[in-house]
Amino acid sequence: MRRPGVYSGMFTGGNASGRKGPHSLPLTRIKKIMKNHGGGDASAAKMMISVEAPIVLSKVCELFIEELTRRSWAAAAAVHSKRKTLLHQDVAAAVKDTDNFDFLVPMVSSGGSGRTRPGPAEEDSDGVVSYL
Repeated sequence: MRRPGVYSGMFTGGNASGRKGPHSLPLTRIKKIMKNHGGGDASAAKMMISVEAPIVLSKVCELFIEELTRRSWAAAAAVHSKRKTLLHQDVAAAVKDTDNFDFLVPMVSSGGSGRTRPGPAEEDSDGVVSYL
């Protein structure tokens, strides 16, 4: 069984979500996302998902969020050492400064319009969503 992470229970003193087990993300929601975005054809609706797949994806998402948060805090501390709140600009700076997060640049860059969400999306024949 895995041990709790560094930030587990840091602000709440325990598991505030009421979930049982070592997973901090809801496995049923992960399964639902996997089924909805499985392939797009009629056979994807009957797709089976192994027990291990949502658990692995939950851990991967957890690690991804932890790494992005660490880099965002570093970006915030470099500019404002006393601020205790992460802002959109901190996350955007972390994404732009890290090569591994290049796929997130269109989602965090406001493009000067002041919007925090990306523009309309287009989905190509492979199911890949690209933002205009």
